[in-house]
Amino acid sequence: MKFALSFFSILVLIISGTLFFQYHAYSSDLETGIGDFHYSQEIEIVYRENSLDIRQHFKNLPNQKVKIKWPEKATNPSCFIENEKSCDRLSDEVSYFAKGETKSQSVSYIIPIEGGLKNKMLLQDVFATLINGEASYSIVHISTDSKINGQWITGLPLVGQQQLSLVNYTMFRGNGTVHDLYWQAGKLKVQEQTPVLSIYAQQAIPNDFLKSLENLQFLNDEHIAIIQEKSPVPVHDERLLFLSTLTAQAVEQEVILSQIKSQYTFVDSPEWLLEVMASYLVNDPIGGDKAKKIVKTLNDYMTDSQQQAWQDKLKKLGDDPLSPKTMDEYLSQVLDAKTSYFTLNAAQKDGTYPLLFEDSRDVYVNDVLKEDVHVILYEGQALYTADTLLPYLGYTVGEGKNGYYVNSEHRTFRFPKEPGFYVFNQRRYPTISEPIIKIANQYYVEEAWLQRLFLVELQKKEERIQVLTQEQQ
Repeated sequence: MKFALSFFSILVLIISGTLFFQYHAYSSDLETGIGDFHYSQEIEIVYRENSLDIRQHFKNLPNQKVKIKWPEKATNPSCFIENEKSCDRLSDEVSYFAKGETKSQSVSYIIPIEGGLKNKMLLQDVFATLINGEASYSIVHISTDSKINGQWITGLPLVGQQQLSLVNYTMFRGNGTVHDLYWQAGKLKVQEQTPVLSIYAQQAIPNDFLKSLENLQFLNDEHIAIIQEKSPVPVHDERLLFLSTLTAQAVEQEVILSQIKSQYTFVDSPEWLLEVMASYLVNDPIGGDKAKKIVKTLNDYMTDSQQQAWQDKLKKLGDDPLSPKTMDEYLSQVLDAKTSYFTLNAAQKDGTYPLLFEDSRDVYVNDVLKEDVHVILYEGQALYTADTLLPYLGYTVGEGKNGYYVNSEHRTFRFPKEPGFYVFNQRRYPTISEPIIKIANQYYVEEAWLQRLFLVELQKKEERIQVLTQEQQ
């Protein structure tokens, strides 16, 4: 009895401690302000002495603790006293804004630029951001010594610029946030600006190209800056695009792909997967040959209602991470049949993999589960993986000079590369259909031929397929 009471007391203490720590963690999360929020910002930048002196004003802050993420290269982060309350919430170590009613807070910091501004220079992730926060509106002011001639670009719409006696001043304003700054010396300037695009080039843009822009369709209205540049910058913010040649097709494709990257999260995904997504979201083929072939294969197979369901599915994915595997899951739901179409194509470096469907049932040979034997459905046929199944039936298999060879002690087969016949024990037999089919370097045996040539019986149940040899029948 005493042992039971002692054990019970210890159990109560463990449960109480667990609850305490869970509550403590929950309270800490609340204090930190883990909920997502939106804010607006105004950023003042002065370039002097090989550095950017930045004053950043955060507005519409929530009444919760908000952590600040400083740029990696930032030095001297501190309060900027714009008014008597502009630093009320800033912590002493300048790492967060404390809870408070004041909606606006201001900070300052310096971004050193080693060697100073250089032509065609991309400055990445130079602004402070707020953890779990997203800037819904941004204003950026940039001042540069009047002796320095060139063009600043942010990705936001250009509001205006002035050449004053001492400084050159540029202002940008628009929806969303800004991460990078691009600087190019010389006569680069904005040649055309629409609600969605700013196009920067050194030469005037032909009117027929500008006219063609009116018919382009995009995924959203977040502004993007396009820079005509013969040597594009390889890695950059999605709001900055570098094109060597300005054509309507190139602009549409690159803008849409950029919007795809900012709108969705891709994990271990090849570029063609983004292009497939884009093709369905704008209902028009976009991208390279592989993406276009995949889209055509799917469209040729899908009914009209399935195509509509597929497009609707892609538009509603939201923040879910996307990969070939998750795309296969969504496609299987729409087609009501299991497929690894995107995963197989991701593994296929050259060309495209055909659209196959998978029988999800386990395969048993003489009551023994064989996990490496798979069944697929292709063009109305049920196909079994020959390389893994036939050895369990007592055969050796392999590809040779004159076809695919399947041999046992008393039975030998050769299935030639040319269709129309097979060879059994040195005798040739004509065929109308093919017993052995090669699909993307994998050999399969067709179900009816499997039973006829290799003398097995198939028993199909809801959860399993049983392959029985003669001695087991």
